[in-house]
Amino acid sequence: MFGWIWSLFDWLFSFGRANTKIVILGLDNAGKTTLLGVMKNNRVGTYDPTKHPQIAEMLIGSSRITAIDMGGHRAARRLWRDYCTGAGGIVFMVDASDLSRFQEAAFELDGLLRSSELEHTPVLILGNKIDDHRAVSEHELVEALGITERRCNKPRHTLERSVEVFMCSIVRKAGFVEGLRWLLRQVESSR
Repeated sequence: MFGWIWSLFDWLFSFGRANTKIVILGLDNAGKTTLLGVMKNNRVGTYDPTKHPQIAEMLIGSSRITAIDMGGHRAARRLWRDYCTGAGGIVFMVDASDLSRFQEAAFELDGLLRSSELEHTPVLILGNKIDDHRAVSEHELVEALGITERRCNKPRHTLERSVEVFMCSIVRKAGFVEGLRWLLRQVESSR
């Protein structure tokens, strides 16, 4: 009955909060939808492959975040740049335990990093599934993705675009929070 009143209060008090669009990208089966579920509901779930963009809105600190999970199958990848336009930040997820797909992930990531439309957009790379014994180290992932010269090395950077890698396990809820904090700091500092 009073739901509309709370919606009105939320709308009124949302002024002054920063609105940020974050796009979650990566190959299929990297953990993007699981990350979105954890961010939104703080729950790990099992999800069908993403066929259409999934959008979730949430408050993180003083920022109102609109997170978009684009899916990672080939057809979805053709739309990535369209959804990235106007994004405050990009999360690029890589399954750190699937070495057979590193070259494909590197190719897609390189395309994003070379895009002139996204040249000022910070990119957080999450090396997911470190709970799997086949997962590579951060150094090995950075080498495999070919981003050694592009990353900003967490404490400081001199590059125009901020690119950083954080290793994580979404199902164990470990490592990605630090990465998201880093990304939001980059977004805030670019405003």
